[in-house]
Amino acid sequence: MADKLKVATDRVETWERTGQLRYRQAERLAKVTRTPFGFLFLPEPPEEPLGIPDFRTVTDAPLAQPSPELIDTVQQMQRRQVWMRDYLMEEGAPPLPFVGSTTLEDPPERIAAGMREVLALRDGWAALAPNWSEALRRFRQRLEAAGILVFVNGIVGNNTHRPLSVQEFRGFALSDAYAPLIFINGADAKAAQLFTMAHEAAHLWLGAGGVSNLVLLEPAPDPLERLCNAAAAELLVPAELLRSVWPQAQGSAEPYQFLARHFKVSPIVAARRAQDLALISRPEFLQFYQAYEADERRNKARKAGGGDFWNTQNVRLGGRFGAAVARATKEGRLLYREAYRLTGLRGATFEKFAKSVGVDLR
Repeated sequence: MADKLKVATDRVETWERTGQLRYRQAERLAKVTRTPFGFLFLPEPPEEPLGIPDFRTVTDAPLAQPSPELIDTVQQMQRRQVWMRDYLMEEGAPPLPFVGSTTLEDPPERIAAGMREVLALRDGWAALAPNWSEALRRFRQRLEAAGILVFVNGIVGNNTHRPLSVQEFRGFALSDAYAPLIFINGADAKAAQLFTMAHEAAHLWLGAGGVSNLVLLEPAPDPLERLCNAAAAELLVPAELLRSVWPQAQGSAEPYQFLARHFKVSPIVAARRAQDLALISRPEFLQFYQAYEADERRNKARKAGGGDFWNTQNVRLGGRFGAAVARATKEGRLLYREAYRLTGLRGATFEKFAKSVGVDLR
């Protein structure tokens, strides 16, 4: 494999140096590198805009050019949002009052309280869930019941050869009064996804979308990102509740794991929240973070295998969006080819998916 890669690299370097590149070779190169064909003939590679606010930095360093995977995912979600918005407006659905209902002047406690009310989440709701996966599932269901489109995927569409990088981004939100949307990078750990989902939901309450990548759970040096982070932390790990269970956590062998099990967040989120509330120091948090990340990398390397295809599709497409596409197709309001384009599923696979969400297309 290494020899083949070297041969391919040498060939491309020869093309760049000599300019001797046949049309079919150029087509193949564009396809393999996922580069628009015309870009190959430009003197300099153009910068492709992401199309939404970019909050992926935590330092003064310049932002890295977004990958084709991130750009394609954002554009796919935008297409889905536009279709869903039109569908809902044709149905006569009213705009959602919580979108943009808060401002940068609101304290995070007030934003979290408003989110908790709309999502019908009572105090201690996460502690009642048996595990992180179930807490994530319940939270996602509450978001969708409130009218939010939620997509969780670790690859571009259904292309397993195009994984999404957690190092590049963890999630993004697209604000809209009719079809607000949250996308979560499914390559991240489930316990970490819960915090990202809450963070992106806060973006919607503020009526401002964007893409995020929280390193050390530290948001970008932007008032909006900091407020979203604080509101998400208060929603999932309320300060009053954390302080009340902190003595028990301190008495356990693994205090952050104790808090993680109680609040159904990742141990990193629990430790970071403890730091923010001055229950532990910054060096204590960083020491735990580094050790935890090393363990997570080892655990991930040991894991293998896949899951149920239809359950995976329901998560990737979201129950709300997938069911709407299936119903519109059955009613003749959406052509099959457009349904295939929106979902990434075709033929019998699309029909089986529709049936899995309660819509029989036959």
